Amino acid sequence: MALQALKNINRTAAANNEQPQGFPAMLEQFKGEIARALPKHINPDRMARIALTAFRMTPKLGECDPRSVFAAVIQSSQLGLEVGLMGEAHLVPFGNQCQLIPGYTGLMKLARQSGLVQDIYAHEVRMNDTFALKLGMERSLEHEPLTAPGGFPASDEERGEVVGFYAVGVLKDGSRTFVAMGRKEVESIRDGSRGYQAARKYKKESVWDTDFVAMGLKTVIRRICKFLPKSPELATALAMDEKAHAGQGQNLNLNDVIDGSYAPVDVAEGAEEIKDKPPAKAESQPQSAKAVSKLEKLDKVVAALKSASTVEALDEIYIRAEVDLEDAELDVALREYRKCKDAITEQGSLV
Repeated sequence: MALQALKNINRTAAANNEQPQGFPAMLEQFKGEIARALPKHINPDRMARIALTAFRMTPKLGECDPRSVFAAVIQSSQLGLEVGLMGEAHLVPFGNQCQLIPGYTGLMKLARQSGLVQDIYAHEVRMNDTFALKLGMERSLEHEPLTAPGGFPASDEERGEVVGFYAVGVLKDGSRTFVAMGRKEVESIRDGSRGYQAARKYKKESVWDTDFVAMGLKTVIRRICKFLPKSPELATALAMDEKAHAGQGQNLNLNDVIDGSYAPVDVAEGAEEIKDKPPAKAESQPQSAKAVSKLEKLDKVVAALKSASTVEALDEIYIRAEVDLEDAELDVALREYRKCKDAITEQGSLV
C-alpha cells in the first residue's frame, strides 16, 4: 500500500516553493516509511547503506533532483536489485534526473527469480579459444577456452582479443536456447548508444571503454532475454535499460514507484500517440485497423487480469499477453497486473 508520507515529498516541496532536501538527508528522514514501503524480503537498513554508498561514488548524482534518486532507489528495491558495487543495478545521472540502469548480473538474477528460467549465463570468446556454432534444424554451440598447463584457464592475454560473446538460457523444463554475437555486431550496438555517442563527442571515457567485456556480456544477456519467458520485474528492467540506451527519460515518478504501478513508458503519452497520430495516406486504413486491434487486445487482457482470483492466474495471463502486446499497451497491462496482484495479496492477508 502506498505511504502518504513518501508521496508528500513532491507536494510539500512544491507548496513551499522550495528545492527538495539532499538525497542523504531525505534517505535518513524517511527511513521508517521506506521500510514499510519495501517488499518484505528487502532489509531497509542494508538498502539505505548501499544506496548511500552508490550515491557518494558518483558525485554527479548530487546535481540531480534528489527525488529522482530516491525514486530510482525505491524502484531498484521493488525489482529486487541492489544498486552499486554488486553490479545488479546502477544510479546514473541523466541531465538533472537520476536513471536506474540494470547491470547484466541484475538481468540474470531477475530471469532466474521468475521461476520460468532455471539458469542463464554468458561468456566472452577470445581469439585463441575454440568456438563452434551451428544453426539450422539442429542448433549447437561449443566453446573451449584456451587452457594453461594443468588444464586451468589461460590468462586473458594468452587467450587473445575478444572476438564475440554468447549467452545461454536454460528453461524450467530443462531445454536450452542461446544467442551468439560477433564483436562487430556488439560494437554496432555500442555505437548506437546515446551515452557512448555523448562520450565520444565530449572526448570522455564511457563504460564501454573501461568495461568492454561487461558491456558485451550485458548485450547478449539483453538479447537472449527477449526470447525467454519474462516476469513483470524482468520486463520492467529491460524496458528501463532500453530507454537509457536510447538516451530517453525513464519517467521515474516517485508516486508510481511507491505504488508499485511504475512503468518506463508514459501510458497516457502512448495512448495519445495511438489516438492522435495521423495515418499515412497510402496506408490509412491498415494502420487504423491495426491500432483498433491493439486496443481490443489490450481491453481483453485487462479484463482477464481483473477477473483473476490468484497470483498464479495473474502470472499466466500476463505471460501470455507478452505475445500479443508491445510497447505502450504492454506497459498498461503491466500496471494493471501490479494493481490486481496488490489487491489479491491484500485480500489474502485479511482472510
